[in-house]
Amino acid sequence: MSLTFYLFFAIVGILFVVFVWSLRGSKTHAPSAAPPSAIPQDPPVSHISHLAQIRRALAPADLEFASKRIPREALRRMRRERRQVALTYLSALRAELDTLLHTARVIAALSPEVAAGQEFERVLLTVNFVWRYRMIRISVWAGLTPLPQLNHLSNMLSAYSVRLEEAMRELGERAALVAEMVSSPDRRRIHPA
Repeated sequence: MSLTFYLFFAIVGILFVVFVWSLRGSKTHAPSAAPPSAIPQDPPVSHISHLAQIRRALAPADLEFASKRIPREALRRMRRERRQVALTYLSALRAELDTLLHTARVIAALSPEVAAGQEFERVLLTVNFVWRYRMIRISVWAGLTPLPQLNHLSNMLSAYSVRLEEAMRELGERAALVAEMVSSPDRRRIHPA
């Protein structure tokens, strides 16, 4: 057996462990407002509307400016509060991902053409998001400012949201087409197959 073969299975094993770990975490962060059979509504405020404030709160230049004007104790408190705001924002991103994944599961159940590749893509997205989410969370908790990573995580979530909206639009168009066919006056030409 070659090294590549063992390396491949090691990577698959690591991805599987991260995936199981992400499933464990999603149960603790899952929103409980929507019934499981309903398509969840968009959150009242998306994460994008707060990204600029989070960027500013984590900006090193802002902390440098404040460090020259306020006492050390107030600066420590300000850093701690800003870190807590960033961690809360990350938790909101995670909750939004859980909502989007729930919507994707509903769409997959309603759409007969969902291929295994699309399901695998959703699993990879989940693993990728959760891995980045955990690393950013650890970085923020440690006092670092991972602004590019936070931007990338937010953009990844936005792109997934847009793709889900497109899938929902296509599903709605198909449903409207079927409803139009069923309600047409000449039903003899409709074949149930």
